[in-house]
Amino acid sequence: MHSPWRRVVGIGIVLSLVVGVIVLAFSWPGVTSESKNLPIAFVGEAAQLEQIEGALEQSAPGVIAPVTADDRADAVDRIEHREVYGAIVLGAQPEVLQASAASPVVSGLLATVAAQLQVQLTAAAAAQAQAAGVPAPTIAVTVTDVVPLAATDPRGVGLASAAFPLVLGGMIGGIAITMALVGAWRRIVALLVYAVVAGAVVAGVLQGWLGVLQGDYLANAGAYALAFAAIGAPIVGFAALVGRAGVALGPVLFLLIANPISSATQPVEFLPEPWGAVGQWFPPGAAATLVRELSYFPKADTTFPWLVLAVWALAGVLLALLGHFRERGAATQEALEEAVEEGALSEPRSS
Repeated sequence: MHSPWRRVVGIGIVLSLVVGVIVLAFSWPGVTSESKNLPIAFVGEAAQLEQIEGALEQSAPGVIAPVTADDRADAVDRIEHREVYGAIVLGAQPEVLQASAASPVVSGLLATVAAQLQVQLTAAAAAQAQAAGVPAPTIAVTVTDVVPLAATDPRGVGLASAAFPLVLGGMIGGIAITMALVGAWRRIVALLVYAVVAGAVVAGVLQGWLGVLQGDYLANAGAYALAFAAIGAPIVGFAALVGRAGVALGPVLFLLIANPISSATQPVEFLPEPWGAVGQWFPPGAAATLVRELSYFPKADTTFPWLVLAVWALAGVLLALLGHFRERGAATQEALEEAVEEGALSEPRSS
């Protein structure tokens, strides 16, 4: 028996809409993102800083959000703690500090700022020299990469491209375990084993083989393991609550919603507000931030991304257990009702 033509046309339309949603989800962040609100530290005298800030605001409106630093050492410390993306240091030897490990995109912007700054300082020095009747000095703005990317990943491509497989890895684990195993406890144990082993393998490949990750291997492996659990556990949990249809949670929540706003390839500030900040509350965004900071920014506070991943993983486990006990309760109730119907629990007759 052939399928009705109405169903044939309907399936074609639904699938085309699904493709449209996927294209929108992955294209929207790139199309709507813009360079804005980048926290950059400024070091120098107040009058000079005000003049430079005004000039930069005219040439690049809204791109830089100035943060005052006491001196160069304070600016470097703020960069290493990931409070700012870079710094502009004015004085006898003007300098622009950048951190390519934080964002190669921002490093490129700061290099452009350095060129603009040199033009502005040269023009100002030339005007002062002409008024004083002395030769104009030569102004050179130095660009220093305070936290550079590793030589094995000089453009940060490996670190950024590893974010998407992380999402897929968590989804594959949750979906495969849900489909292959029966029983909440068995699924939870299998997921934990998968997360730990997969975290160790992925960290080993990215750090030991490709040299993409830096820092402590065990910390990196732990971050990936917790990320896999944070993505896989909710899939297992929802499947325990609503049945195997719950595996659809993974592609919808983590792939189509959370991954595009994870800011794995661009600064959080570039996404339309508040989506950049919202993305950090989901496993893909928290994991991308955590892995980058473990590799390059050991001074940064990583409490928030660790907590985000742990809460998602724990929530998934609790949902799985809730579904397990509810299913057991329903099965027990059904057995009692069947027993009553069969007369097994009926009251004994009086003699």
